[in-house]
Amino acid sequence: MPFTILHHTENELQQIILSDEETRCSVSVLPSCGAMLHSFNLQSSVDSFNIIDSYKSLSEFKNTVYASHKSSKLSPFVCRIKEGKYGFDNKKYEFMNKFQDGSAIHGLLVKKSFEVTNESATVNAASVTMKYDYQKDDSAYPFDYSCEVKYELKKNRTLTIETTVTNTGKQSIPIADGWHPYFTLGAKIDDCELSFHAKQMLEFDGELIPTGRLIPNTRFNGPEKIGNTFLDNCFLLNEVNGGAACSLRNPANGWELLFFPDKHYRYLQVYTPPHRNNIAIENLSAAPDCFNNGIGLILLEPAQSRTFTVSYQILIP
Repeated sequence: MPFTILHHTENELQQIILSDEETRCSVSVLPSCGAMLHSFNLQSSVDSFNIIDSYKSLSEFKNTVYASHKSSKLSPFVCRIKEGKYGFDNKKYEFMNKFQDGSAIHGLLVKKSFEVTNESATVNAASVTMKYDYQKDDSAYPFDYSCEVKYELKKNRTLTIETTVTNTGKQSIPIADGWHPYFTLGAKIDDCELSFHAKQMLEFDGELIPTGRLIPNTRFNGPEKIGNTFLDNCFLLNEVNGGAACSLRNPANGWELLFFPDKHYRYLQVYTPPHRNNIAIENLSAAPDCFNNGIGLILLEPAQSRTFTVSYQILIP
């Protein structure tokens, strides 16, 4: 069977590995580390290359994840909440765990251990599904909901990640969803080409909080070398019928990574770290600080669910 599933532990990281023997491609995920995407590997006869910037050990993950949030599941909010404060249903809340700039950042599931609920390997795909039941874990988000994540490796080096959030409580809840992966295609990002379909970007203030104003955007509407451009911006994606919404390409080796978010991931956050070794390209369902500004915010009623899907495809010469 071309698709297989393997459980493997390395440096105390308990991995579930989905493999496609025909294309020599594999994906590994870490259920006990917030359902994290650990690797998306391309394999040759002598070597393998991981396009995901990941943690080398469990101790590194535990000690540094809050500094970078590499590959983190962003739930129940995305990016920043200004000063860690928001109001909902005539009540005020404040998160105690804050980033160095004073904002609450990147949700609450980063270190949660997800339960594996299903695994499947067929001639066409390999998948693993995992779930976490959040039960008022943080006093600043005193609601109940479940987060189910399904990873599916398909033919043609395609990985689909499907997230379903369900309100398991008795009142409506505010929620948003996203991912925070860092990608590398074997070169400094300065030498890579970036392209995405967005004619507008959100204006940020000095604390990376949206002002509510949209700014026209023409950069990277077609393939453009990143060069020394610094990005820490959120773009409003156009509707794309059948094609990729975003592309990252390394002209030197011809590798290209295509992004196919569904209609619920309308926002694209792009960040270029100072070391320029990789780039964060984040599919989001809402804007930063959505618990305050309401931009893209979802209100889930009791027993109501919402599913978000993004696919990544690697093209090689």
